[in-house]
Amino acid sequence: MRALIQDQFGDPASVLSVREVPLPEPRPGQVRIRTLLSPIHNHDLWTVKGDYGYKPTMPAAAGSEAVGVIDALGEGVEGFTVGQRVATGSAFGTWAEYFVAGAAGLMPVPDTIPDEAAAQLFSMPFSAISLLDYLNVQPGQWIVQNTANGMVGRMLAQLATARGINVTGLVRRSAAIDELATFGVTNVIATDTEGWRARAKELAGEAGYAAAVDSIGGAASTQLALLLGQRGTLVSFGAMSATNPGEGAMLEIPVNVAIFKEIVVKGFWGRTVSQEMDPAKRAELMGEVVQGVAAGTLALPVDGVFGIDEISAAAAASGRAGRVGKVLLRP
Repeated sequence: MRALIQDQFGDPASVLSVREVPLPEPRPGQVRIRTLLSPIHNHDLWTVKGDYGYKPTMPAAAGSEAVGVIDALGEGVEGFTVGQRVATGSAFGTWAEYFVAGAAGLMPVPDTIPDEAAAQLFSMPFSAISLLDYLNVQPGQWIVQNTANGMVGRMLAQLATARGINVTGLVRRSAAIDELATFGVTNVIATDTEGWRARAKELAGEAGYAAAVDSIGGAASTQLALLLGQRGTLVSFGAMSATNPGEGAMLEIPVNVAIFKEIVVKGFWGRTVSQEMDPAKRAELMGEVVQGVAAGTLALPVDGVFGIDEISAAAAASGRAGRVGKVLLRP
């Protein structure tokens, strides 16, 4: 079969190439899947570069999520059949014609969901729904988040709205307000406009925000902390202010806010949260994601589809500023 393989860490456009490799055989509890589509995530590219928490042994495959059709069943696998369309976000080596995955991490895909959306059901949507659940905010309360035009930010707003939770989104440029409006996301404020802090504070009212999601760090943490209400929670989700993903940015929290508002500061890493989550809870949250996608209240747009032999162009497209949808690979 054909697969993207790397011999060393580095720029995905340079170190990944399509090669002929043996067809993988499923071990007990696994299935082999014929890949239909696989998304490019930032963590996939960071893994190829060697900048992520997981560092594969060389030579290595790449890709972590996909939708495909079951091609073979390993010993002991029950509840799945050959020819069944499934999605997974817990495999490795999905940028290939075939890959193996644990049956426990598979989800049958309803006919109402197209391949383009099914290919991205897990990583970003599950991060968004897990983050929303992690915030423990009740209907009627308010969340404020920066980088609201990022994929997780946009999905969190859509999922929160479905739960009756209010969200204020902060973006760096005014043009992003209209972009988010096309997805039904409102209450978006551009921080490049005068008086944005007063408008953000006014939306949440006297109680302030119950929770804040910070994907930037640095001075952006201060902006969010000032908007929190009494005993509000600030969750660090990313560090866009860091020049290198391997080097964390600083969280800048005013001491008087921490003390007198008694705020709570926590970090969120989706991988750990998912691993520690009760299977029944995980199934419940994934059901909420699938229901939203099927109903059209959770949008999973696609920016472009590339063949695996076009990985250089695909990686460049994935890194393009202002990209709205996911970039997908097709074997």
